Amino acid sequence: MNRLPYVATGCRPVNWQLDQIVSELRDARAQWRSQHGRLQDRGGRELPSRITVGHIIEALSGALFPMRLGPADLREESEDFYVGHTLDVALNALAGEVRRELSYAARHNGASGDDIACQAIEIVKGFATTLPKLRVLLDTDVLAAFQGDPAARSVDEVLICYPGVHAVIHHRLAHYFYQAGLPLLARMIAEIAHSATGIDIHPGAQIGKSFFIDHGTGVVIGETAIIGERVRIYQAVTLGAKRFPADEEGNLQKGQPRHPIVEDEVVIYAGATILGRITIGKGSTIGGNVWLTRSVPEGSNITQANLQNESGV
Repeated sequence: MNRLPYVATGCRPVNWQLDQIVSELRDARAQWRSQHGRLQDRGGRELPSRITVGHIIEALSGALFPMRLGPADLREESEDFYVGHTLDVALNALAGEVRRELSYAARHNGASGDDIACQAIEIVKGFATTLPKLRVLLDTDVLAAFQGDPAARSVDEVLICYPGVHAVIHHRLAHYFYQAGLPLLARMIAEIAHSATGIDIHPGAQIGKSFFIDHGTGVVIGETAIIGERVRIYQAVTLGAKRFPADEEGNLQKGQPRHPIVEDEVVIYAGATILGRITIGKGSTIGGNVWLTRSVPEGSNITQANLQNESGV
C-alpha cells in the first residue's frame, strides 16, 4: 500500500488515536452484520473486486483489439502470442471473480456450493467462445461511429478516443454476464464504463448491432430497454422508466418491462427523455429535448414544436 509522504510542520508528533478508531469501526461492522443477518468473513474477500474486474476488462479489450487497445510496443508478428497469453491470464482471473459471486449468492440463498468452482469455469468457458462473435459485433459499432460522425477521421480514432465506443465495448461484455445470471459482476463492468465516460447503460439492456452513442455524456439506458440495429443517440438522452410499480407491501417490483423499445434506424437527439414501455417506430427521428411518454409509428419526426401543437399549446 502506498503511503503519503510525511510533511514536517513544526508541530508535535500527531496521535491519530488509531486504536480507538479501528475498534469503533470494528464495532460498526459487527453491528451492521448482526442487524442484517450477515455471516462473518471466512478468511477472504466475499465479493468480486472492482479493481480486479477493471484489470480483466482492460485485458479483454486489448485481446479483442490488440493493435489498438493492446500494449504500445506490440508488433503484428507477436499479436497471436499476446492475445493467447492475455486471454489465459484474464480468463483465469475472471473465473475467480465469477466463483466469488456464485459463492456469495449460494451463501445468501441457502444453496449448496459444492460445484461452484466447476460452474464458474463453465461460465467463463462459454464466455470465451463468444469472443470472436463479440469482436465482429463490436466492429459494426466502431464502423457506425465512424460513418455517423463527420468529424471522425478514421475507425482507429473512434475506437481509441470515443467514449461512446468505450461504453459499448463494456456493455457488450457486461451483457453476457447479466444473461449468465451474474448481475453483480455485470453491474461492476457497466459502472466502470459509467465512471470513465458518463454513459450509464444497464447491463440488462438489449442492444442491436451498429449502435452509436455520439458525445455520450449523461446518456442513461435502463435495464429492460430494447434497442434495434443501426440506432444513433446523442448526449443526455434518457431511455428510462415512467413509473415503478410496487407490490402490496410497497416494495418495488423488480424485472418488469418498464423501459422503451427503440426499433431499427432511429436517431434520438441530445437531451431527449423517453419514458415507459413505449415503442419508437423504425426510422423515426426524435428531436432534442423532447419529453416522450407515448409510442410513435415508424418514420415519425418528433420535435418539441409538433408535440406542443398536438397538445393544443
